Amino acid sequence: MEDRKLSVLIAGCGRVSEKHAKAIKTLSKQYMLAGACDVNENAAKAMITNCGKAGTDAKIYRDWKKAVDELKPDVVAITLPSGMHYEVATYAMEKGANLLLEKPMAMSEDEARAIYDTSKKTSRKIAMGHIYRYLPVVGIIRDDIAKGVYGKVTHGSIYVRWGHGDDYYDSAAWRGTWKADGGALMNQTIHAIDLLVWLMGTEPVEAQAMIAQRLRHIEAEDLGYAILRMEDGSLAHIEGTTATSPKEHSAEFSVFCENGQITMGLVSGKAHISIKDASGKKKNFHYLLEQTKQGGLSSFKTALNPHLGIYKDLYDCIISDKEPVASAYDGYSSVDTLMGIYKAALTGKAVELPLKEGFSSLDMKDYFN
Repeated sequence: MEDRKLSVLIAGCGRVSEKHAKAIKTLSKQYMLAGACDVNENAAKAMITNCGKAGTDAKIYRDWKKAVDELKPDVVAITLPSGMHYEVATYAMEKGANLLLEKPMAMSEDEARAIYDTSKKTSRKIAMGHIYRYLPVVGIIRDDIAKGVYGKVTHGSIYVRWGHGDDYYDSAAWRGTWKADGGALMNQTIHAIDLLVWLMGTEPVEAQAMIAQRLRHIEAEDLGYAILRMEDGSLAHIEGTTATSPKEHSAEFSVFCENGQITMGLVSGKAHISIKDASGKKKNFHYLLEQTKQGGLSSFKTALNPHLGIYKDLYDCIISDKEPVASAYDGYSSVDTLMGIYKAALTGKAVELPLKEGFSSLDMKDYFN
């Protein structure tokens, strides 16, 4: 089993699929591209070319259902618009495929729950595209927070200022829509929310939020703020926006503890990190050494393409029957949290989490009207 190559079908060959192609090309001993599916055949051809030798025998499809039926792939990587995730994910798992599923898992709490339930029923693995979990040293830091190395967690904060102009939203009719995409919180910020909750090591139990439309001509929000109350009593503050300069994408995560502070971020693709103990002494070098010990120097490659880490992890999980670092439950939980945030913005009231009844992004369709 350890020498077996897993076949992959890429369903959707847009921007993010390039990262999948690079990962499959690098991991050609573990994976082979069986097919690429897109309504734009040129995009599918480019995907196959980008996979190099791993895509030598890959076939092109326009119909994802036909591709799943004919190829019977080990893994379906779903990079289609978020509004299609539920249909494709459930069908592929019922046909025997494992999934690499881009965020968000679905556009409603009900559909995310159904995908999670199907994964349990079929015993299929789902690796969520929550890329920040796969960056170097992040997992080691999370383990230390969980072990109490830094004492009690008091609070956390994130901001995601991922500017996009109207040209980005105009490039595809589904972008920025409540049905297929959501706004800055659902699309651009869900990675960061997932990471913050994971690092803090506890579950959200209450959400309060406000959203706004400031600059972008879309159905959903281009600016959102939220506060989460966590199960252990700590608080988390969230800012997400696309109403900033497209020339400087930035994101930052901070976890504040009784005996230390952890801050990590990206500015225009450049990473920064600051890990301090109670005395203010930096511990960056300690974590770099620990990452090298645990994963070797090659493990730092995930800083350039986190999807490499996702594919590596998924392979090990399928072969050894383990749960992925970002699992089906994590995908469901992140959607439940986002739907809670949207519901809090809609009602103007605090919302209890997990949600007691289903909520969909489509419930927000008249919010700005």
